[in-house]
Amino acid sequence: MSGEIGRRDYSLVGAEARRAVEAGLAGATWYAGPIPRKDLKELMRRSDGPAIRDTLIWFAALAVTGGLGAALWGSWWAVPFFLAYGVLYGSASDSRWHECGHGTAFKTRWMNDAVYHIACFMILREPTVWRWSHARHHTDTIIVGRDPEIAAPRPPDLLGIALNIFMLKSSARAIRKLALHAAGRLTAEEETFIPAMERRKVFLVARIYLAIFAAVVAACLALGSILPAMLVGLPTVYGGGMTLFFGLTQHAGLAEDVLDHRLNSRTVYMNPVFRFLYSNMNYHVEHHMFPLVPYHALPKLHAALKPHCPPPYPSCWAAYREIIPTLLRQRRDPRHHVVRRLPQGAAPGPGVGTARAVPAE
Repeated sequence: MSGEIGRRDYSLVGAEARRAVEAGLAGATWYAGPIPRKDLKELMRRSDGPAIRDTLIWFAALAVTGGLGAALWGSWWAVPFFLAYGVLYGSASDSRWHECGHGTAFKTRWMNDAVYHIACFMILREPTVWRWSHARHHTDTIIVGRDPEIAAPRPPDLLGIALNIFMLKSSARAIRKLALHAAGRLTAEEETFIPAMERRKVFLVARIYLAIFAAVVAACLALGSILPAMLVGLPTVYGGGMTLFFGLTQHAGLAEDVLDHRLNSRTVYMNPVFRFLYSNMNYHVEHHMFPLVPYHALPKLHAALKPHCPPPYPSCWAAYREIIPTLLRQRRDPRHHVVRRLPQGAAPGPGVGTARAVPAE
């Protein structure tokens, strides 16, 4: 499958989807690192404290940067505050919807749900659609024809990736989906993972989102200024670049159609500011291996799994020194991918799939 020359069918309703099922790659058993049950149970313990702290910091930073940007509107002094506000709105929301969607950020369910819906709106991801899409992503991570969230299919769409520095391609696609859902319809792919009983929620939320955006446009027209849109809506675009920057480190250029997250996911060391914006999702191998471990416990999980995983990337720069040449080469050779090396003595993953790790020398 991943050895085929040329473009593969990444849709969820094509020949690759059928092949994945026939090959035993759909809903399969994945490699899990050897962690004592007692230790894993402790790591999975949920707590409201860390998420309340981080959410209050996030909301306060949004209020301060957005408030100062609005107060200084019309002068160049507004620019740095809106840049910061945009990143907090359009990029930090990415990891918030993600963690709260897993139900692990807070111990209290309504807190997870509240932040999940707020963050979904900020990053323009419909909550019901993405809850089910992301469940499939974790079940069939980077399995072609099964995973709806493969960010860099082979050969990669470099123009599309470049447009998403300002989330132009993804935002345009999201608006088209909102219009479709508001009309009471789903795509053929969405029908493969969104249960029938959940679809009315999709249609309702799409109509609410469009109504909010219509109100923002009306406010801009009434005030004769784009300031309302700079606070609600446009930050998804002008502040979404870090979503792409962080997101490509997760899986881009790595193996497809394997049942071992050590081969298709990256753990990248990041500075404290990036880890706050990204909610520790830089520990991505660990998150995929044990997705019910809360974000604040991922550093401890990483320490426990480190002897069994390929070496983490020491920085974002180190990750991108690998990702960029790989994506460029995949334009010519879609079969090419990064082969991760396992530590000496580490157990191999399940034998289903087409790529294998290389033991360390």
